[in-house]
Amino acid sequence: MMLRLGLALVGLVLVVGLGMAARTAQPPGSEQVPTPAPPSNKPPEPCVRFGQAEPHTEQSRLFESTSGWIGADGSYSVPLSPTRTLWLFSDTWVGQVRDGKRTDATIVNNTAAWQDGVGPAAKVEFFVRRDADGKPTALITPADGKGWYWLFGGALAQGRLWLFLAQIERTNDKSVFGFKQIGQWLGIVDNPEDRPVDWRITQKKLTNCFYEPGGSRTFGTAVMPIGTDVYIYGTSEKMLGPVPRRSLIVARAPLARLDEFSTWRYWAGDKGWSEKPEEAHYLTSDMASEGSVSPLPGGRGYVLIYQADFLVPEIMARTAPEPWGPWSRAVKLYRCPEAAWDRRIFCYAAKGHPQLTTETELVISYATNSFDFWHVASDARLYFPHFIRVPIAAPAEGPPPP
Repeated sequence: MMLRLGLALVGLVLVVGLGMAARTAQPPGSEQVPTPAPPSNKPPEPCVRFGQAEPHTEQSRLFESTSGWIGADGSYSVPLSPTRTLWLFSDTWVGQVRDGKRTDATIVNNTAAWQDGVGPAAKVEFFVRRDADGKPTALITPADGKGWYWLFGGALAQGRLWLFLAQIERTNDKSVFGFKQIGQWLGIVDNPEDRPVDWRITQKKLTNCFYEPGGSRTFGTAVMPIGTDVYIYGTSEKMLGPVPRRSLIVARAPLARLDEFSTWRYWAGDKGWSEKPEEAHYLTSDMASEGSVSPLPGGRGYVLIYQADFLVPEIMARTAPEPWGPWSRAVKLYRCPEAAWDRRIFCYAAKGHPQLTTETELVISYATNSFDFWHVASDARLYFPHFIRVPIAAPAEGPPPP
């Protein structure tokens, strides 16, 4: 899920939010919000064994910058070449870190970075757009001038970069839920080899999403290119009081024609692939608004990485033989230790990064934040991408665990 914090300070405009986990009302549309149904059958066992996760300190340290870009959440990644990874961030601190505290700082809604290489020789270069006066500003802004963007999944194909952009707007609610999603856009970058601040971007609004008081349907939660196609995962959400219940859904489209929404087809369960987004079948019923789906090493299937339930600091995994399922029972991979530091801290936005994965381990990131803005400002250990590594192996012989 995309969890956010922010406040208005003197000379500092910040965005307050607690992610896509909650939305306030907006004028109702014509679509019915379906109620996710629980799976009718017991889910299968995972097709791999997951070992004991541990912090990936080497990868985390690449993002512990103390000047300029000094922390962000989101942390979607797109391979640009065998050696270069594009990182996409949402709300981002820009300023300085001194004595473990953020100072002389502001927040912008999105930024990017390049990572060249992996391991001890890896280097990261951050990109923060600046206006004519040299002040930090968002890397990408909505074409219609409304609200701002948080950056979601993306893919590279035939010399173009495709990015999913969640359009967010403030509400009158003064709580941490004082925002709503009002749209989802596809950004098409014609020159992805150039520095992100020099990108030429065309934006197209998705026509298969809706956002209503009782729920929503959106796409771009995870993006997985396979051959000449791309699988675009999303969520169907229904509000149950203040807490949303989300189910994972998936569409498929030709990668080279991703911006032609009429080419999208939606997995509809027993019906196969449908032209109608409202027929999208629920794949799992405990999804977050952010996550990842990627191939497992060795052609062993696919793995879904996501955060469990609302504000639970646990990273979960499911596997499947096909991109549309059937998805296995959920396996808890890791409990984020930062949540135990202070009751104000929460963890979110878990996702895997297949370009960093090896034959024997997964690499996963997550974000940390606090309900107290000043806590984040005064403790620079928070609000950086944190990485873990998770060993994987072939499933053991014998009956599954109870």
